[in-house]
Amino acid sequence: MHIHLSAETAIVTGASRGIGLATVTALTGEGVRVAGISRTITPELKETGALAIAADLSVPHEATAAVRSAVEALGHVDALVNAAGVVGSPARFLDIDDDTWAATFATDFFSAVWVTRAALPSLLDRRGAVVNVSSVSARMPSGVPAPYATSKAALTALTESLSEEVGPRGVRVNTVSPGPVRTGLWEAPGSFGAQLAELSGTEHHTFVDELAQRFGLTLGRLPEPHEVAALIVYLLSDQAANITGADVVTDGGMTKTV
Repeated sequence: MHIHLSAETAIVTGASRGIGLATVTALTGEGVRVAGISRTITPELKETGALAIAADLSVPHEATAAVRSAVEALGHVDALVNAAGVVGSPARFLDIDDDTWAATFATDFFSAVWVTRAALPSLLDRRGAVVNVSSVSARMPSGVPAPYATSKAALTALTESLSEEVGPRGVRVNTVSPGPVRTGLWEAPGSFGAQLAELSGTEHHTFVDELAQRFGLTLGRLPEPHEVAALIVYLLSDQAANITGADVVTDGGMTKTV
């Protein structure tokens, strides 16, 4: 099936690596002009040909300024993907201080609020689409720090609320909720995955190899970032013109509820 992607322009946050980078790559491959916003500009992001904008999206004025720069450069915005996020370090509830709660919510939830608010006038004008990248942790909050799970639950709720408000004005808003995906979050040295491996007394590479089994993924493997990106692009496309307010789970069978 050919993806009918009428969007000419897009903004993607968290664009330097992982799902965000894969989404930038997929969109540019479809001929979309993309502004990729991230705290750091990686060589991989530059190689996509996207307009790379450095900004700390956990800071309100930086998030707003980055979107304004993107809209000015692109001329308008047809699509927005909020993929910026941080899991943090493994910690029990009593060991998580207020600064950690605030920092996690600033990146995982409020960055989407600030970015979407800045981009919405153009999205309304263009009758565009938004995809927020949440997590199955919003539904199944085990195995991750509490601030991450609750901030993602808030993001999923924001999607539903915003979809109700702007849907009658032609803007679709959906959530994509991945399970564990083969990214640096699990594989990089010192990453969340590396820290979990150390806590479990398992070699890091062995821990990653066993992730699909540990999380009960029916397909028996970790999804790849480009597979999640393909779903995001579909939800932005004309093929999904009747889908809004949805939370689409892509977790290899990890979620086993109806």
